[in-house]
Amino acid sequence: MRILPSAAFLAAGIAVGAALSPLPDSLRQALAAAGLLRPPAAAESRDPDRSEPLDRPAVAGHAHDAHEPEEAHAEEDAIRMRPDQVAAQDIVTRTVAGGTLARHLLVPGTITPDTDRIARVPARVVGTVAEMRKRLGDAVQANEVVAILDSREVADAKSEYLTALVQAELQKINFERQQKLLASRTASEAAFETARATYLENQLRVDLARQKLSALGLDAAEVAAAQKRDEATPNQSSLRRYPLRAPFAGRIVERRVDVGTAVGKEGDPADLYTVADLATVWIELSVPTLDLAQVREGARVTVTPGRTGETERRAEGRVIFVSPFLNADTRSARVIVALPNPDLAWRPGTFVTAEVEIAQDKVPVRIPKAAVQTIAGRSIVFVRSPDGFEKRPVTLGRSDDEAYEVTAGLEPGAEIAVGNSFLLKAELGKADADHDH
Repeated sequence: MRILPSAAFLAAGIAVGAALSPLPDSLRQALAAAGLLRPPAAAESRDPDRSEPLDRPAVAGHAHDAHEPEEAHAEEDAIRMRPDQVAAQDIVTRTVAGGTLARHLLVPGTITPDTDRIARVPARVVGTVAEMRKRLGDAVQANEVVAILDSREVADAKSEYLTALVQAELQKINFERQQKLLASRTASEAAFETARATYLENQLRVDLARQKLSALGLDAAEVAAAQKRDEATPNQSSLRRYPLRAPFAGRIVERRVDVGTAVGKEGDPADLYTVADLATVWIELSVPTLDLAQVREGARVTVTPGRTGETERRAEGRVIFVSPFLNADTRSARVIVALPNPDLAWRPGTFVTAEVEIAQDKVPVRIPKAAVQTIAGRSIVFVRSPDGFEKRPVTLGRSDDEAYEVTAGLEPGAEIAVGNSFLLKAELGKADADHDH
């Protein structure tokens, strides 16, 4: 009974030694026969619960798994898409090339009327307002009659012209008669010379009367035609009527008098209307001295409303004047921008923000902002491939309102998605979600 423990300890020691160093075959067989050591075949058999041999190195398994992320990563960066699918989703592509980035100066400004397109309708004669044909805000055409004055001064000028015209016609007939008589030797030469002098004198009076009408803004031919119409309608007389006309097409922006108002004398209103053509307006900018050297006449200017919430409204104008003088108080120069205003949306007096183009930078790779998407905090573009698109990380440099400079990751000649590229980003996100599941 005391030998068994010793034998057990001996067998345990031998088993440990067998695990640490190989044993002689005879000893291994004896121990196996005693049931103290597993036979060699059993040590090399497969574990029934495992698909791999027990003595397979773990490094091999890791080496095999190391290739899988690279292949999966390559798949994640690619989006398979047929040409008809690209067209169906309106994904627009463009070839990458160099271009120009424009730098701007941000300056506040105020809209004012174009001083060349604003004018008053003056009372050019002494009289009384007989008609006001336009209301405030009405549109007018160039040379359209906007008001009628009743004026004795005008009546006198018209009468003088019409009288001189009649006298000239009579003297012309007498002069031509004396000329014929002189040719037939039935009239004296003295009578002919008297008729000739009187005719020339009346012609001079007609010319002077016509010039007087012209000084009043009246057309002599229209005055004569109106007199003939008056003869046909004795109860109506245009002799005292003086029409006031719009200087150009525009709108009535100010009305200063009413019907019956006396005008033309000292102390009377000098103007009846103010007409403005707001199809083009000016923007007055106040540019600081330090920035003035960068502003050039002819530079492009992008205008946005000064009030927040209206930044979606934009318009483009041009610098037409840069003052050579500085304001003594503000130490800034006056800069004028001409801005088209076809829909009259830009009203004089409105405060705006102007982006004045001050420089243009040439860059080797320029892409639209719409082509750039952000994934995991990185800027990427989608490059066209034979099977669809592939994700390409890029490094961005300078930018303007429309485009970015690419400093790394993209070369000229590549074809990238520039329209609806967010659809590709969404498709890539969907593929990543499916891969995670």
